[in-house]
Amino acid sequence: MNARESITVDVVAVEQLTPLIKRFTLALPDGAPLPAFSGGAHVLVSMQDGDQWYHNAYSLLGSPHDTRQYQIAVRREEASRGGSAFMHERVQAGTRLAIGTPANLFELARGAKKHVFIAGGIGITPFLAQLNEHTGGELDLELHYAFRSPEHGAFVDELKAGPHAGNVHCYVDSEGQRLDLLKLFKQLDADAHVYVCGPQGLNDAVYANAALLGWPKAQLHSEQFAATDTGGKAFTVVLAKSGIELEVGEDETILKAIERAGVTVESLCREGVCGTCEVAILEGEADHRDQYLDDDEKAAQKTILLCVSRARTARLVIDL
Repeated sequence: MNARESITVDVVAVEQLTPLIKRFTLALPDGAPLPAFSGGAHVLVSMQDGDQWYHNAYSLLGSPHDTRQYQIAVRREEASRGGSAFMHERVQAGTRLAIGTPANLFELARGAKKHVFIAGGIGITPFLAQLNEHTGGELDLELHYAFRSPEHGAFVDELKAGPHAGNVHCYVDSEGQRLDLLKLFKQLDADAHVYVCGPQGLNDAVYANAALLGWPKAQLHSEQFAATDTGGKAFTVVLAKSGIELEVGEDETILKAIERAGVTVESLCREGVCGTCEVAILEGEADHRDQYLDDDEKAAQKTILLCVSRARTARLVIDL
């Protein structure tokens, strides 16, 4: 289980939003308010399937002004490692789940007035609470939402009926509608902050187009909805403090192997972004897959992020 506080919640409603996406509404068993959160926050959902635990992070969708319930959306992944399949196939109204307290790695930049959101597919989720939180007109919010086809456009009706409807722009790939990122950046005010969440390709395209125009990196913010490329050749990881030796499988992360052994490690994002699962390397070399360490830190081979990175060597000893 995660080292952060664990909260037991009941699933009070499940809705099929698209062929691949379900929305789950969560509440405390006694109906009391849940912990406060801000737009862009997520919770870590822990699911027990026999002896197997799955831990997945999901953005909170609802208004931060109403904490009687939480809402999350889960996309059924074709190559699910267990979490999304469990949520879609095993969780229904009445199911009890464990979640962590909200954490926010995707807050709006303080002091900025203009915020432009770029979402791809399920990457729409963190922006829903951002929009729900700021409805008074104090901030200028604009959303650009790209998805594959009409039936895969989750939340479109709600967005177009919401308080920011005039600033919601949708792009449906099957209808030949493409988001022209270079054109968008050329139209933006120089002090605008841009936020992107979606597949790695979309995130990379946003940063590449911004770079063509010399856009300040400090005004760019990104979040991936899933870690990419975490598989590879199996290797052994040794936990130096306990002497435990574990085999990390080809399709398994170090973090999951450690949790499988019953050892607790805190990781807020599980996507190589936040740095909470960073530990020191005592022996061996890491194959860094994270977005947290800079190039110099990766080259130094001093630390590794357990949630996404692997080992270059057959044996990796870490300070845990």
